[in-house]
Amino acid sequence: MVAKLGGLAMPDNGFGWDRRALPANSDELVEAQGRYYRHTIECFGPQRCMFESNFPLDRRSLPYGSYWNAMKKIAKRYSAAEQEAMFWGAAARVYRV
Repeated sequence: MVAKLGGLAMPDNGFGWDRRALPANSDELVEAQGRYYRHTIECFGPQRCMFESNFPLDRRSLPYGSYWNAMKKIAKRYSAAEQEAMFWGAAARVYRV
C-alpha cells in the first residue's frame, strides 16, 4: 500500500486560490497544506509515499513550478534516501518503470 501525495490545490478543496488575482506561491501552499502532507508521510513512511502532480487541474490555483517547489520544501526535513523515495523511488517501484 502506498500514498500518492497531491491534488489538494484543486479549487473544490476550498482554499480559494482559483479566485485570486495572483496564484498561490509555494510558501502559501506549504503554510496551508503542509500539515496534511507531513501527516500522510508520517503515517505511511517516506518509502511508501509518492509526490504526484494533479496538473492540469491544479493550474487554476497555482503554477506547476510553485507546486513542485512546495513539495521540495515539505520534503527537506527528510533524508536524501527518503526524498528519493518520495520524488521517484516509490513511483518507479509501484509502476515498475
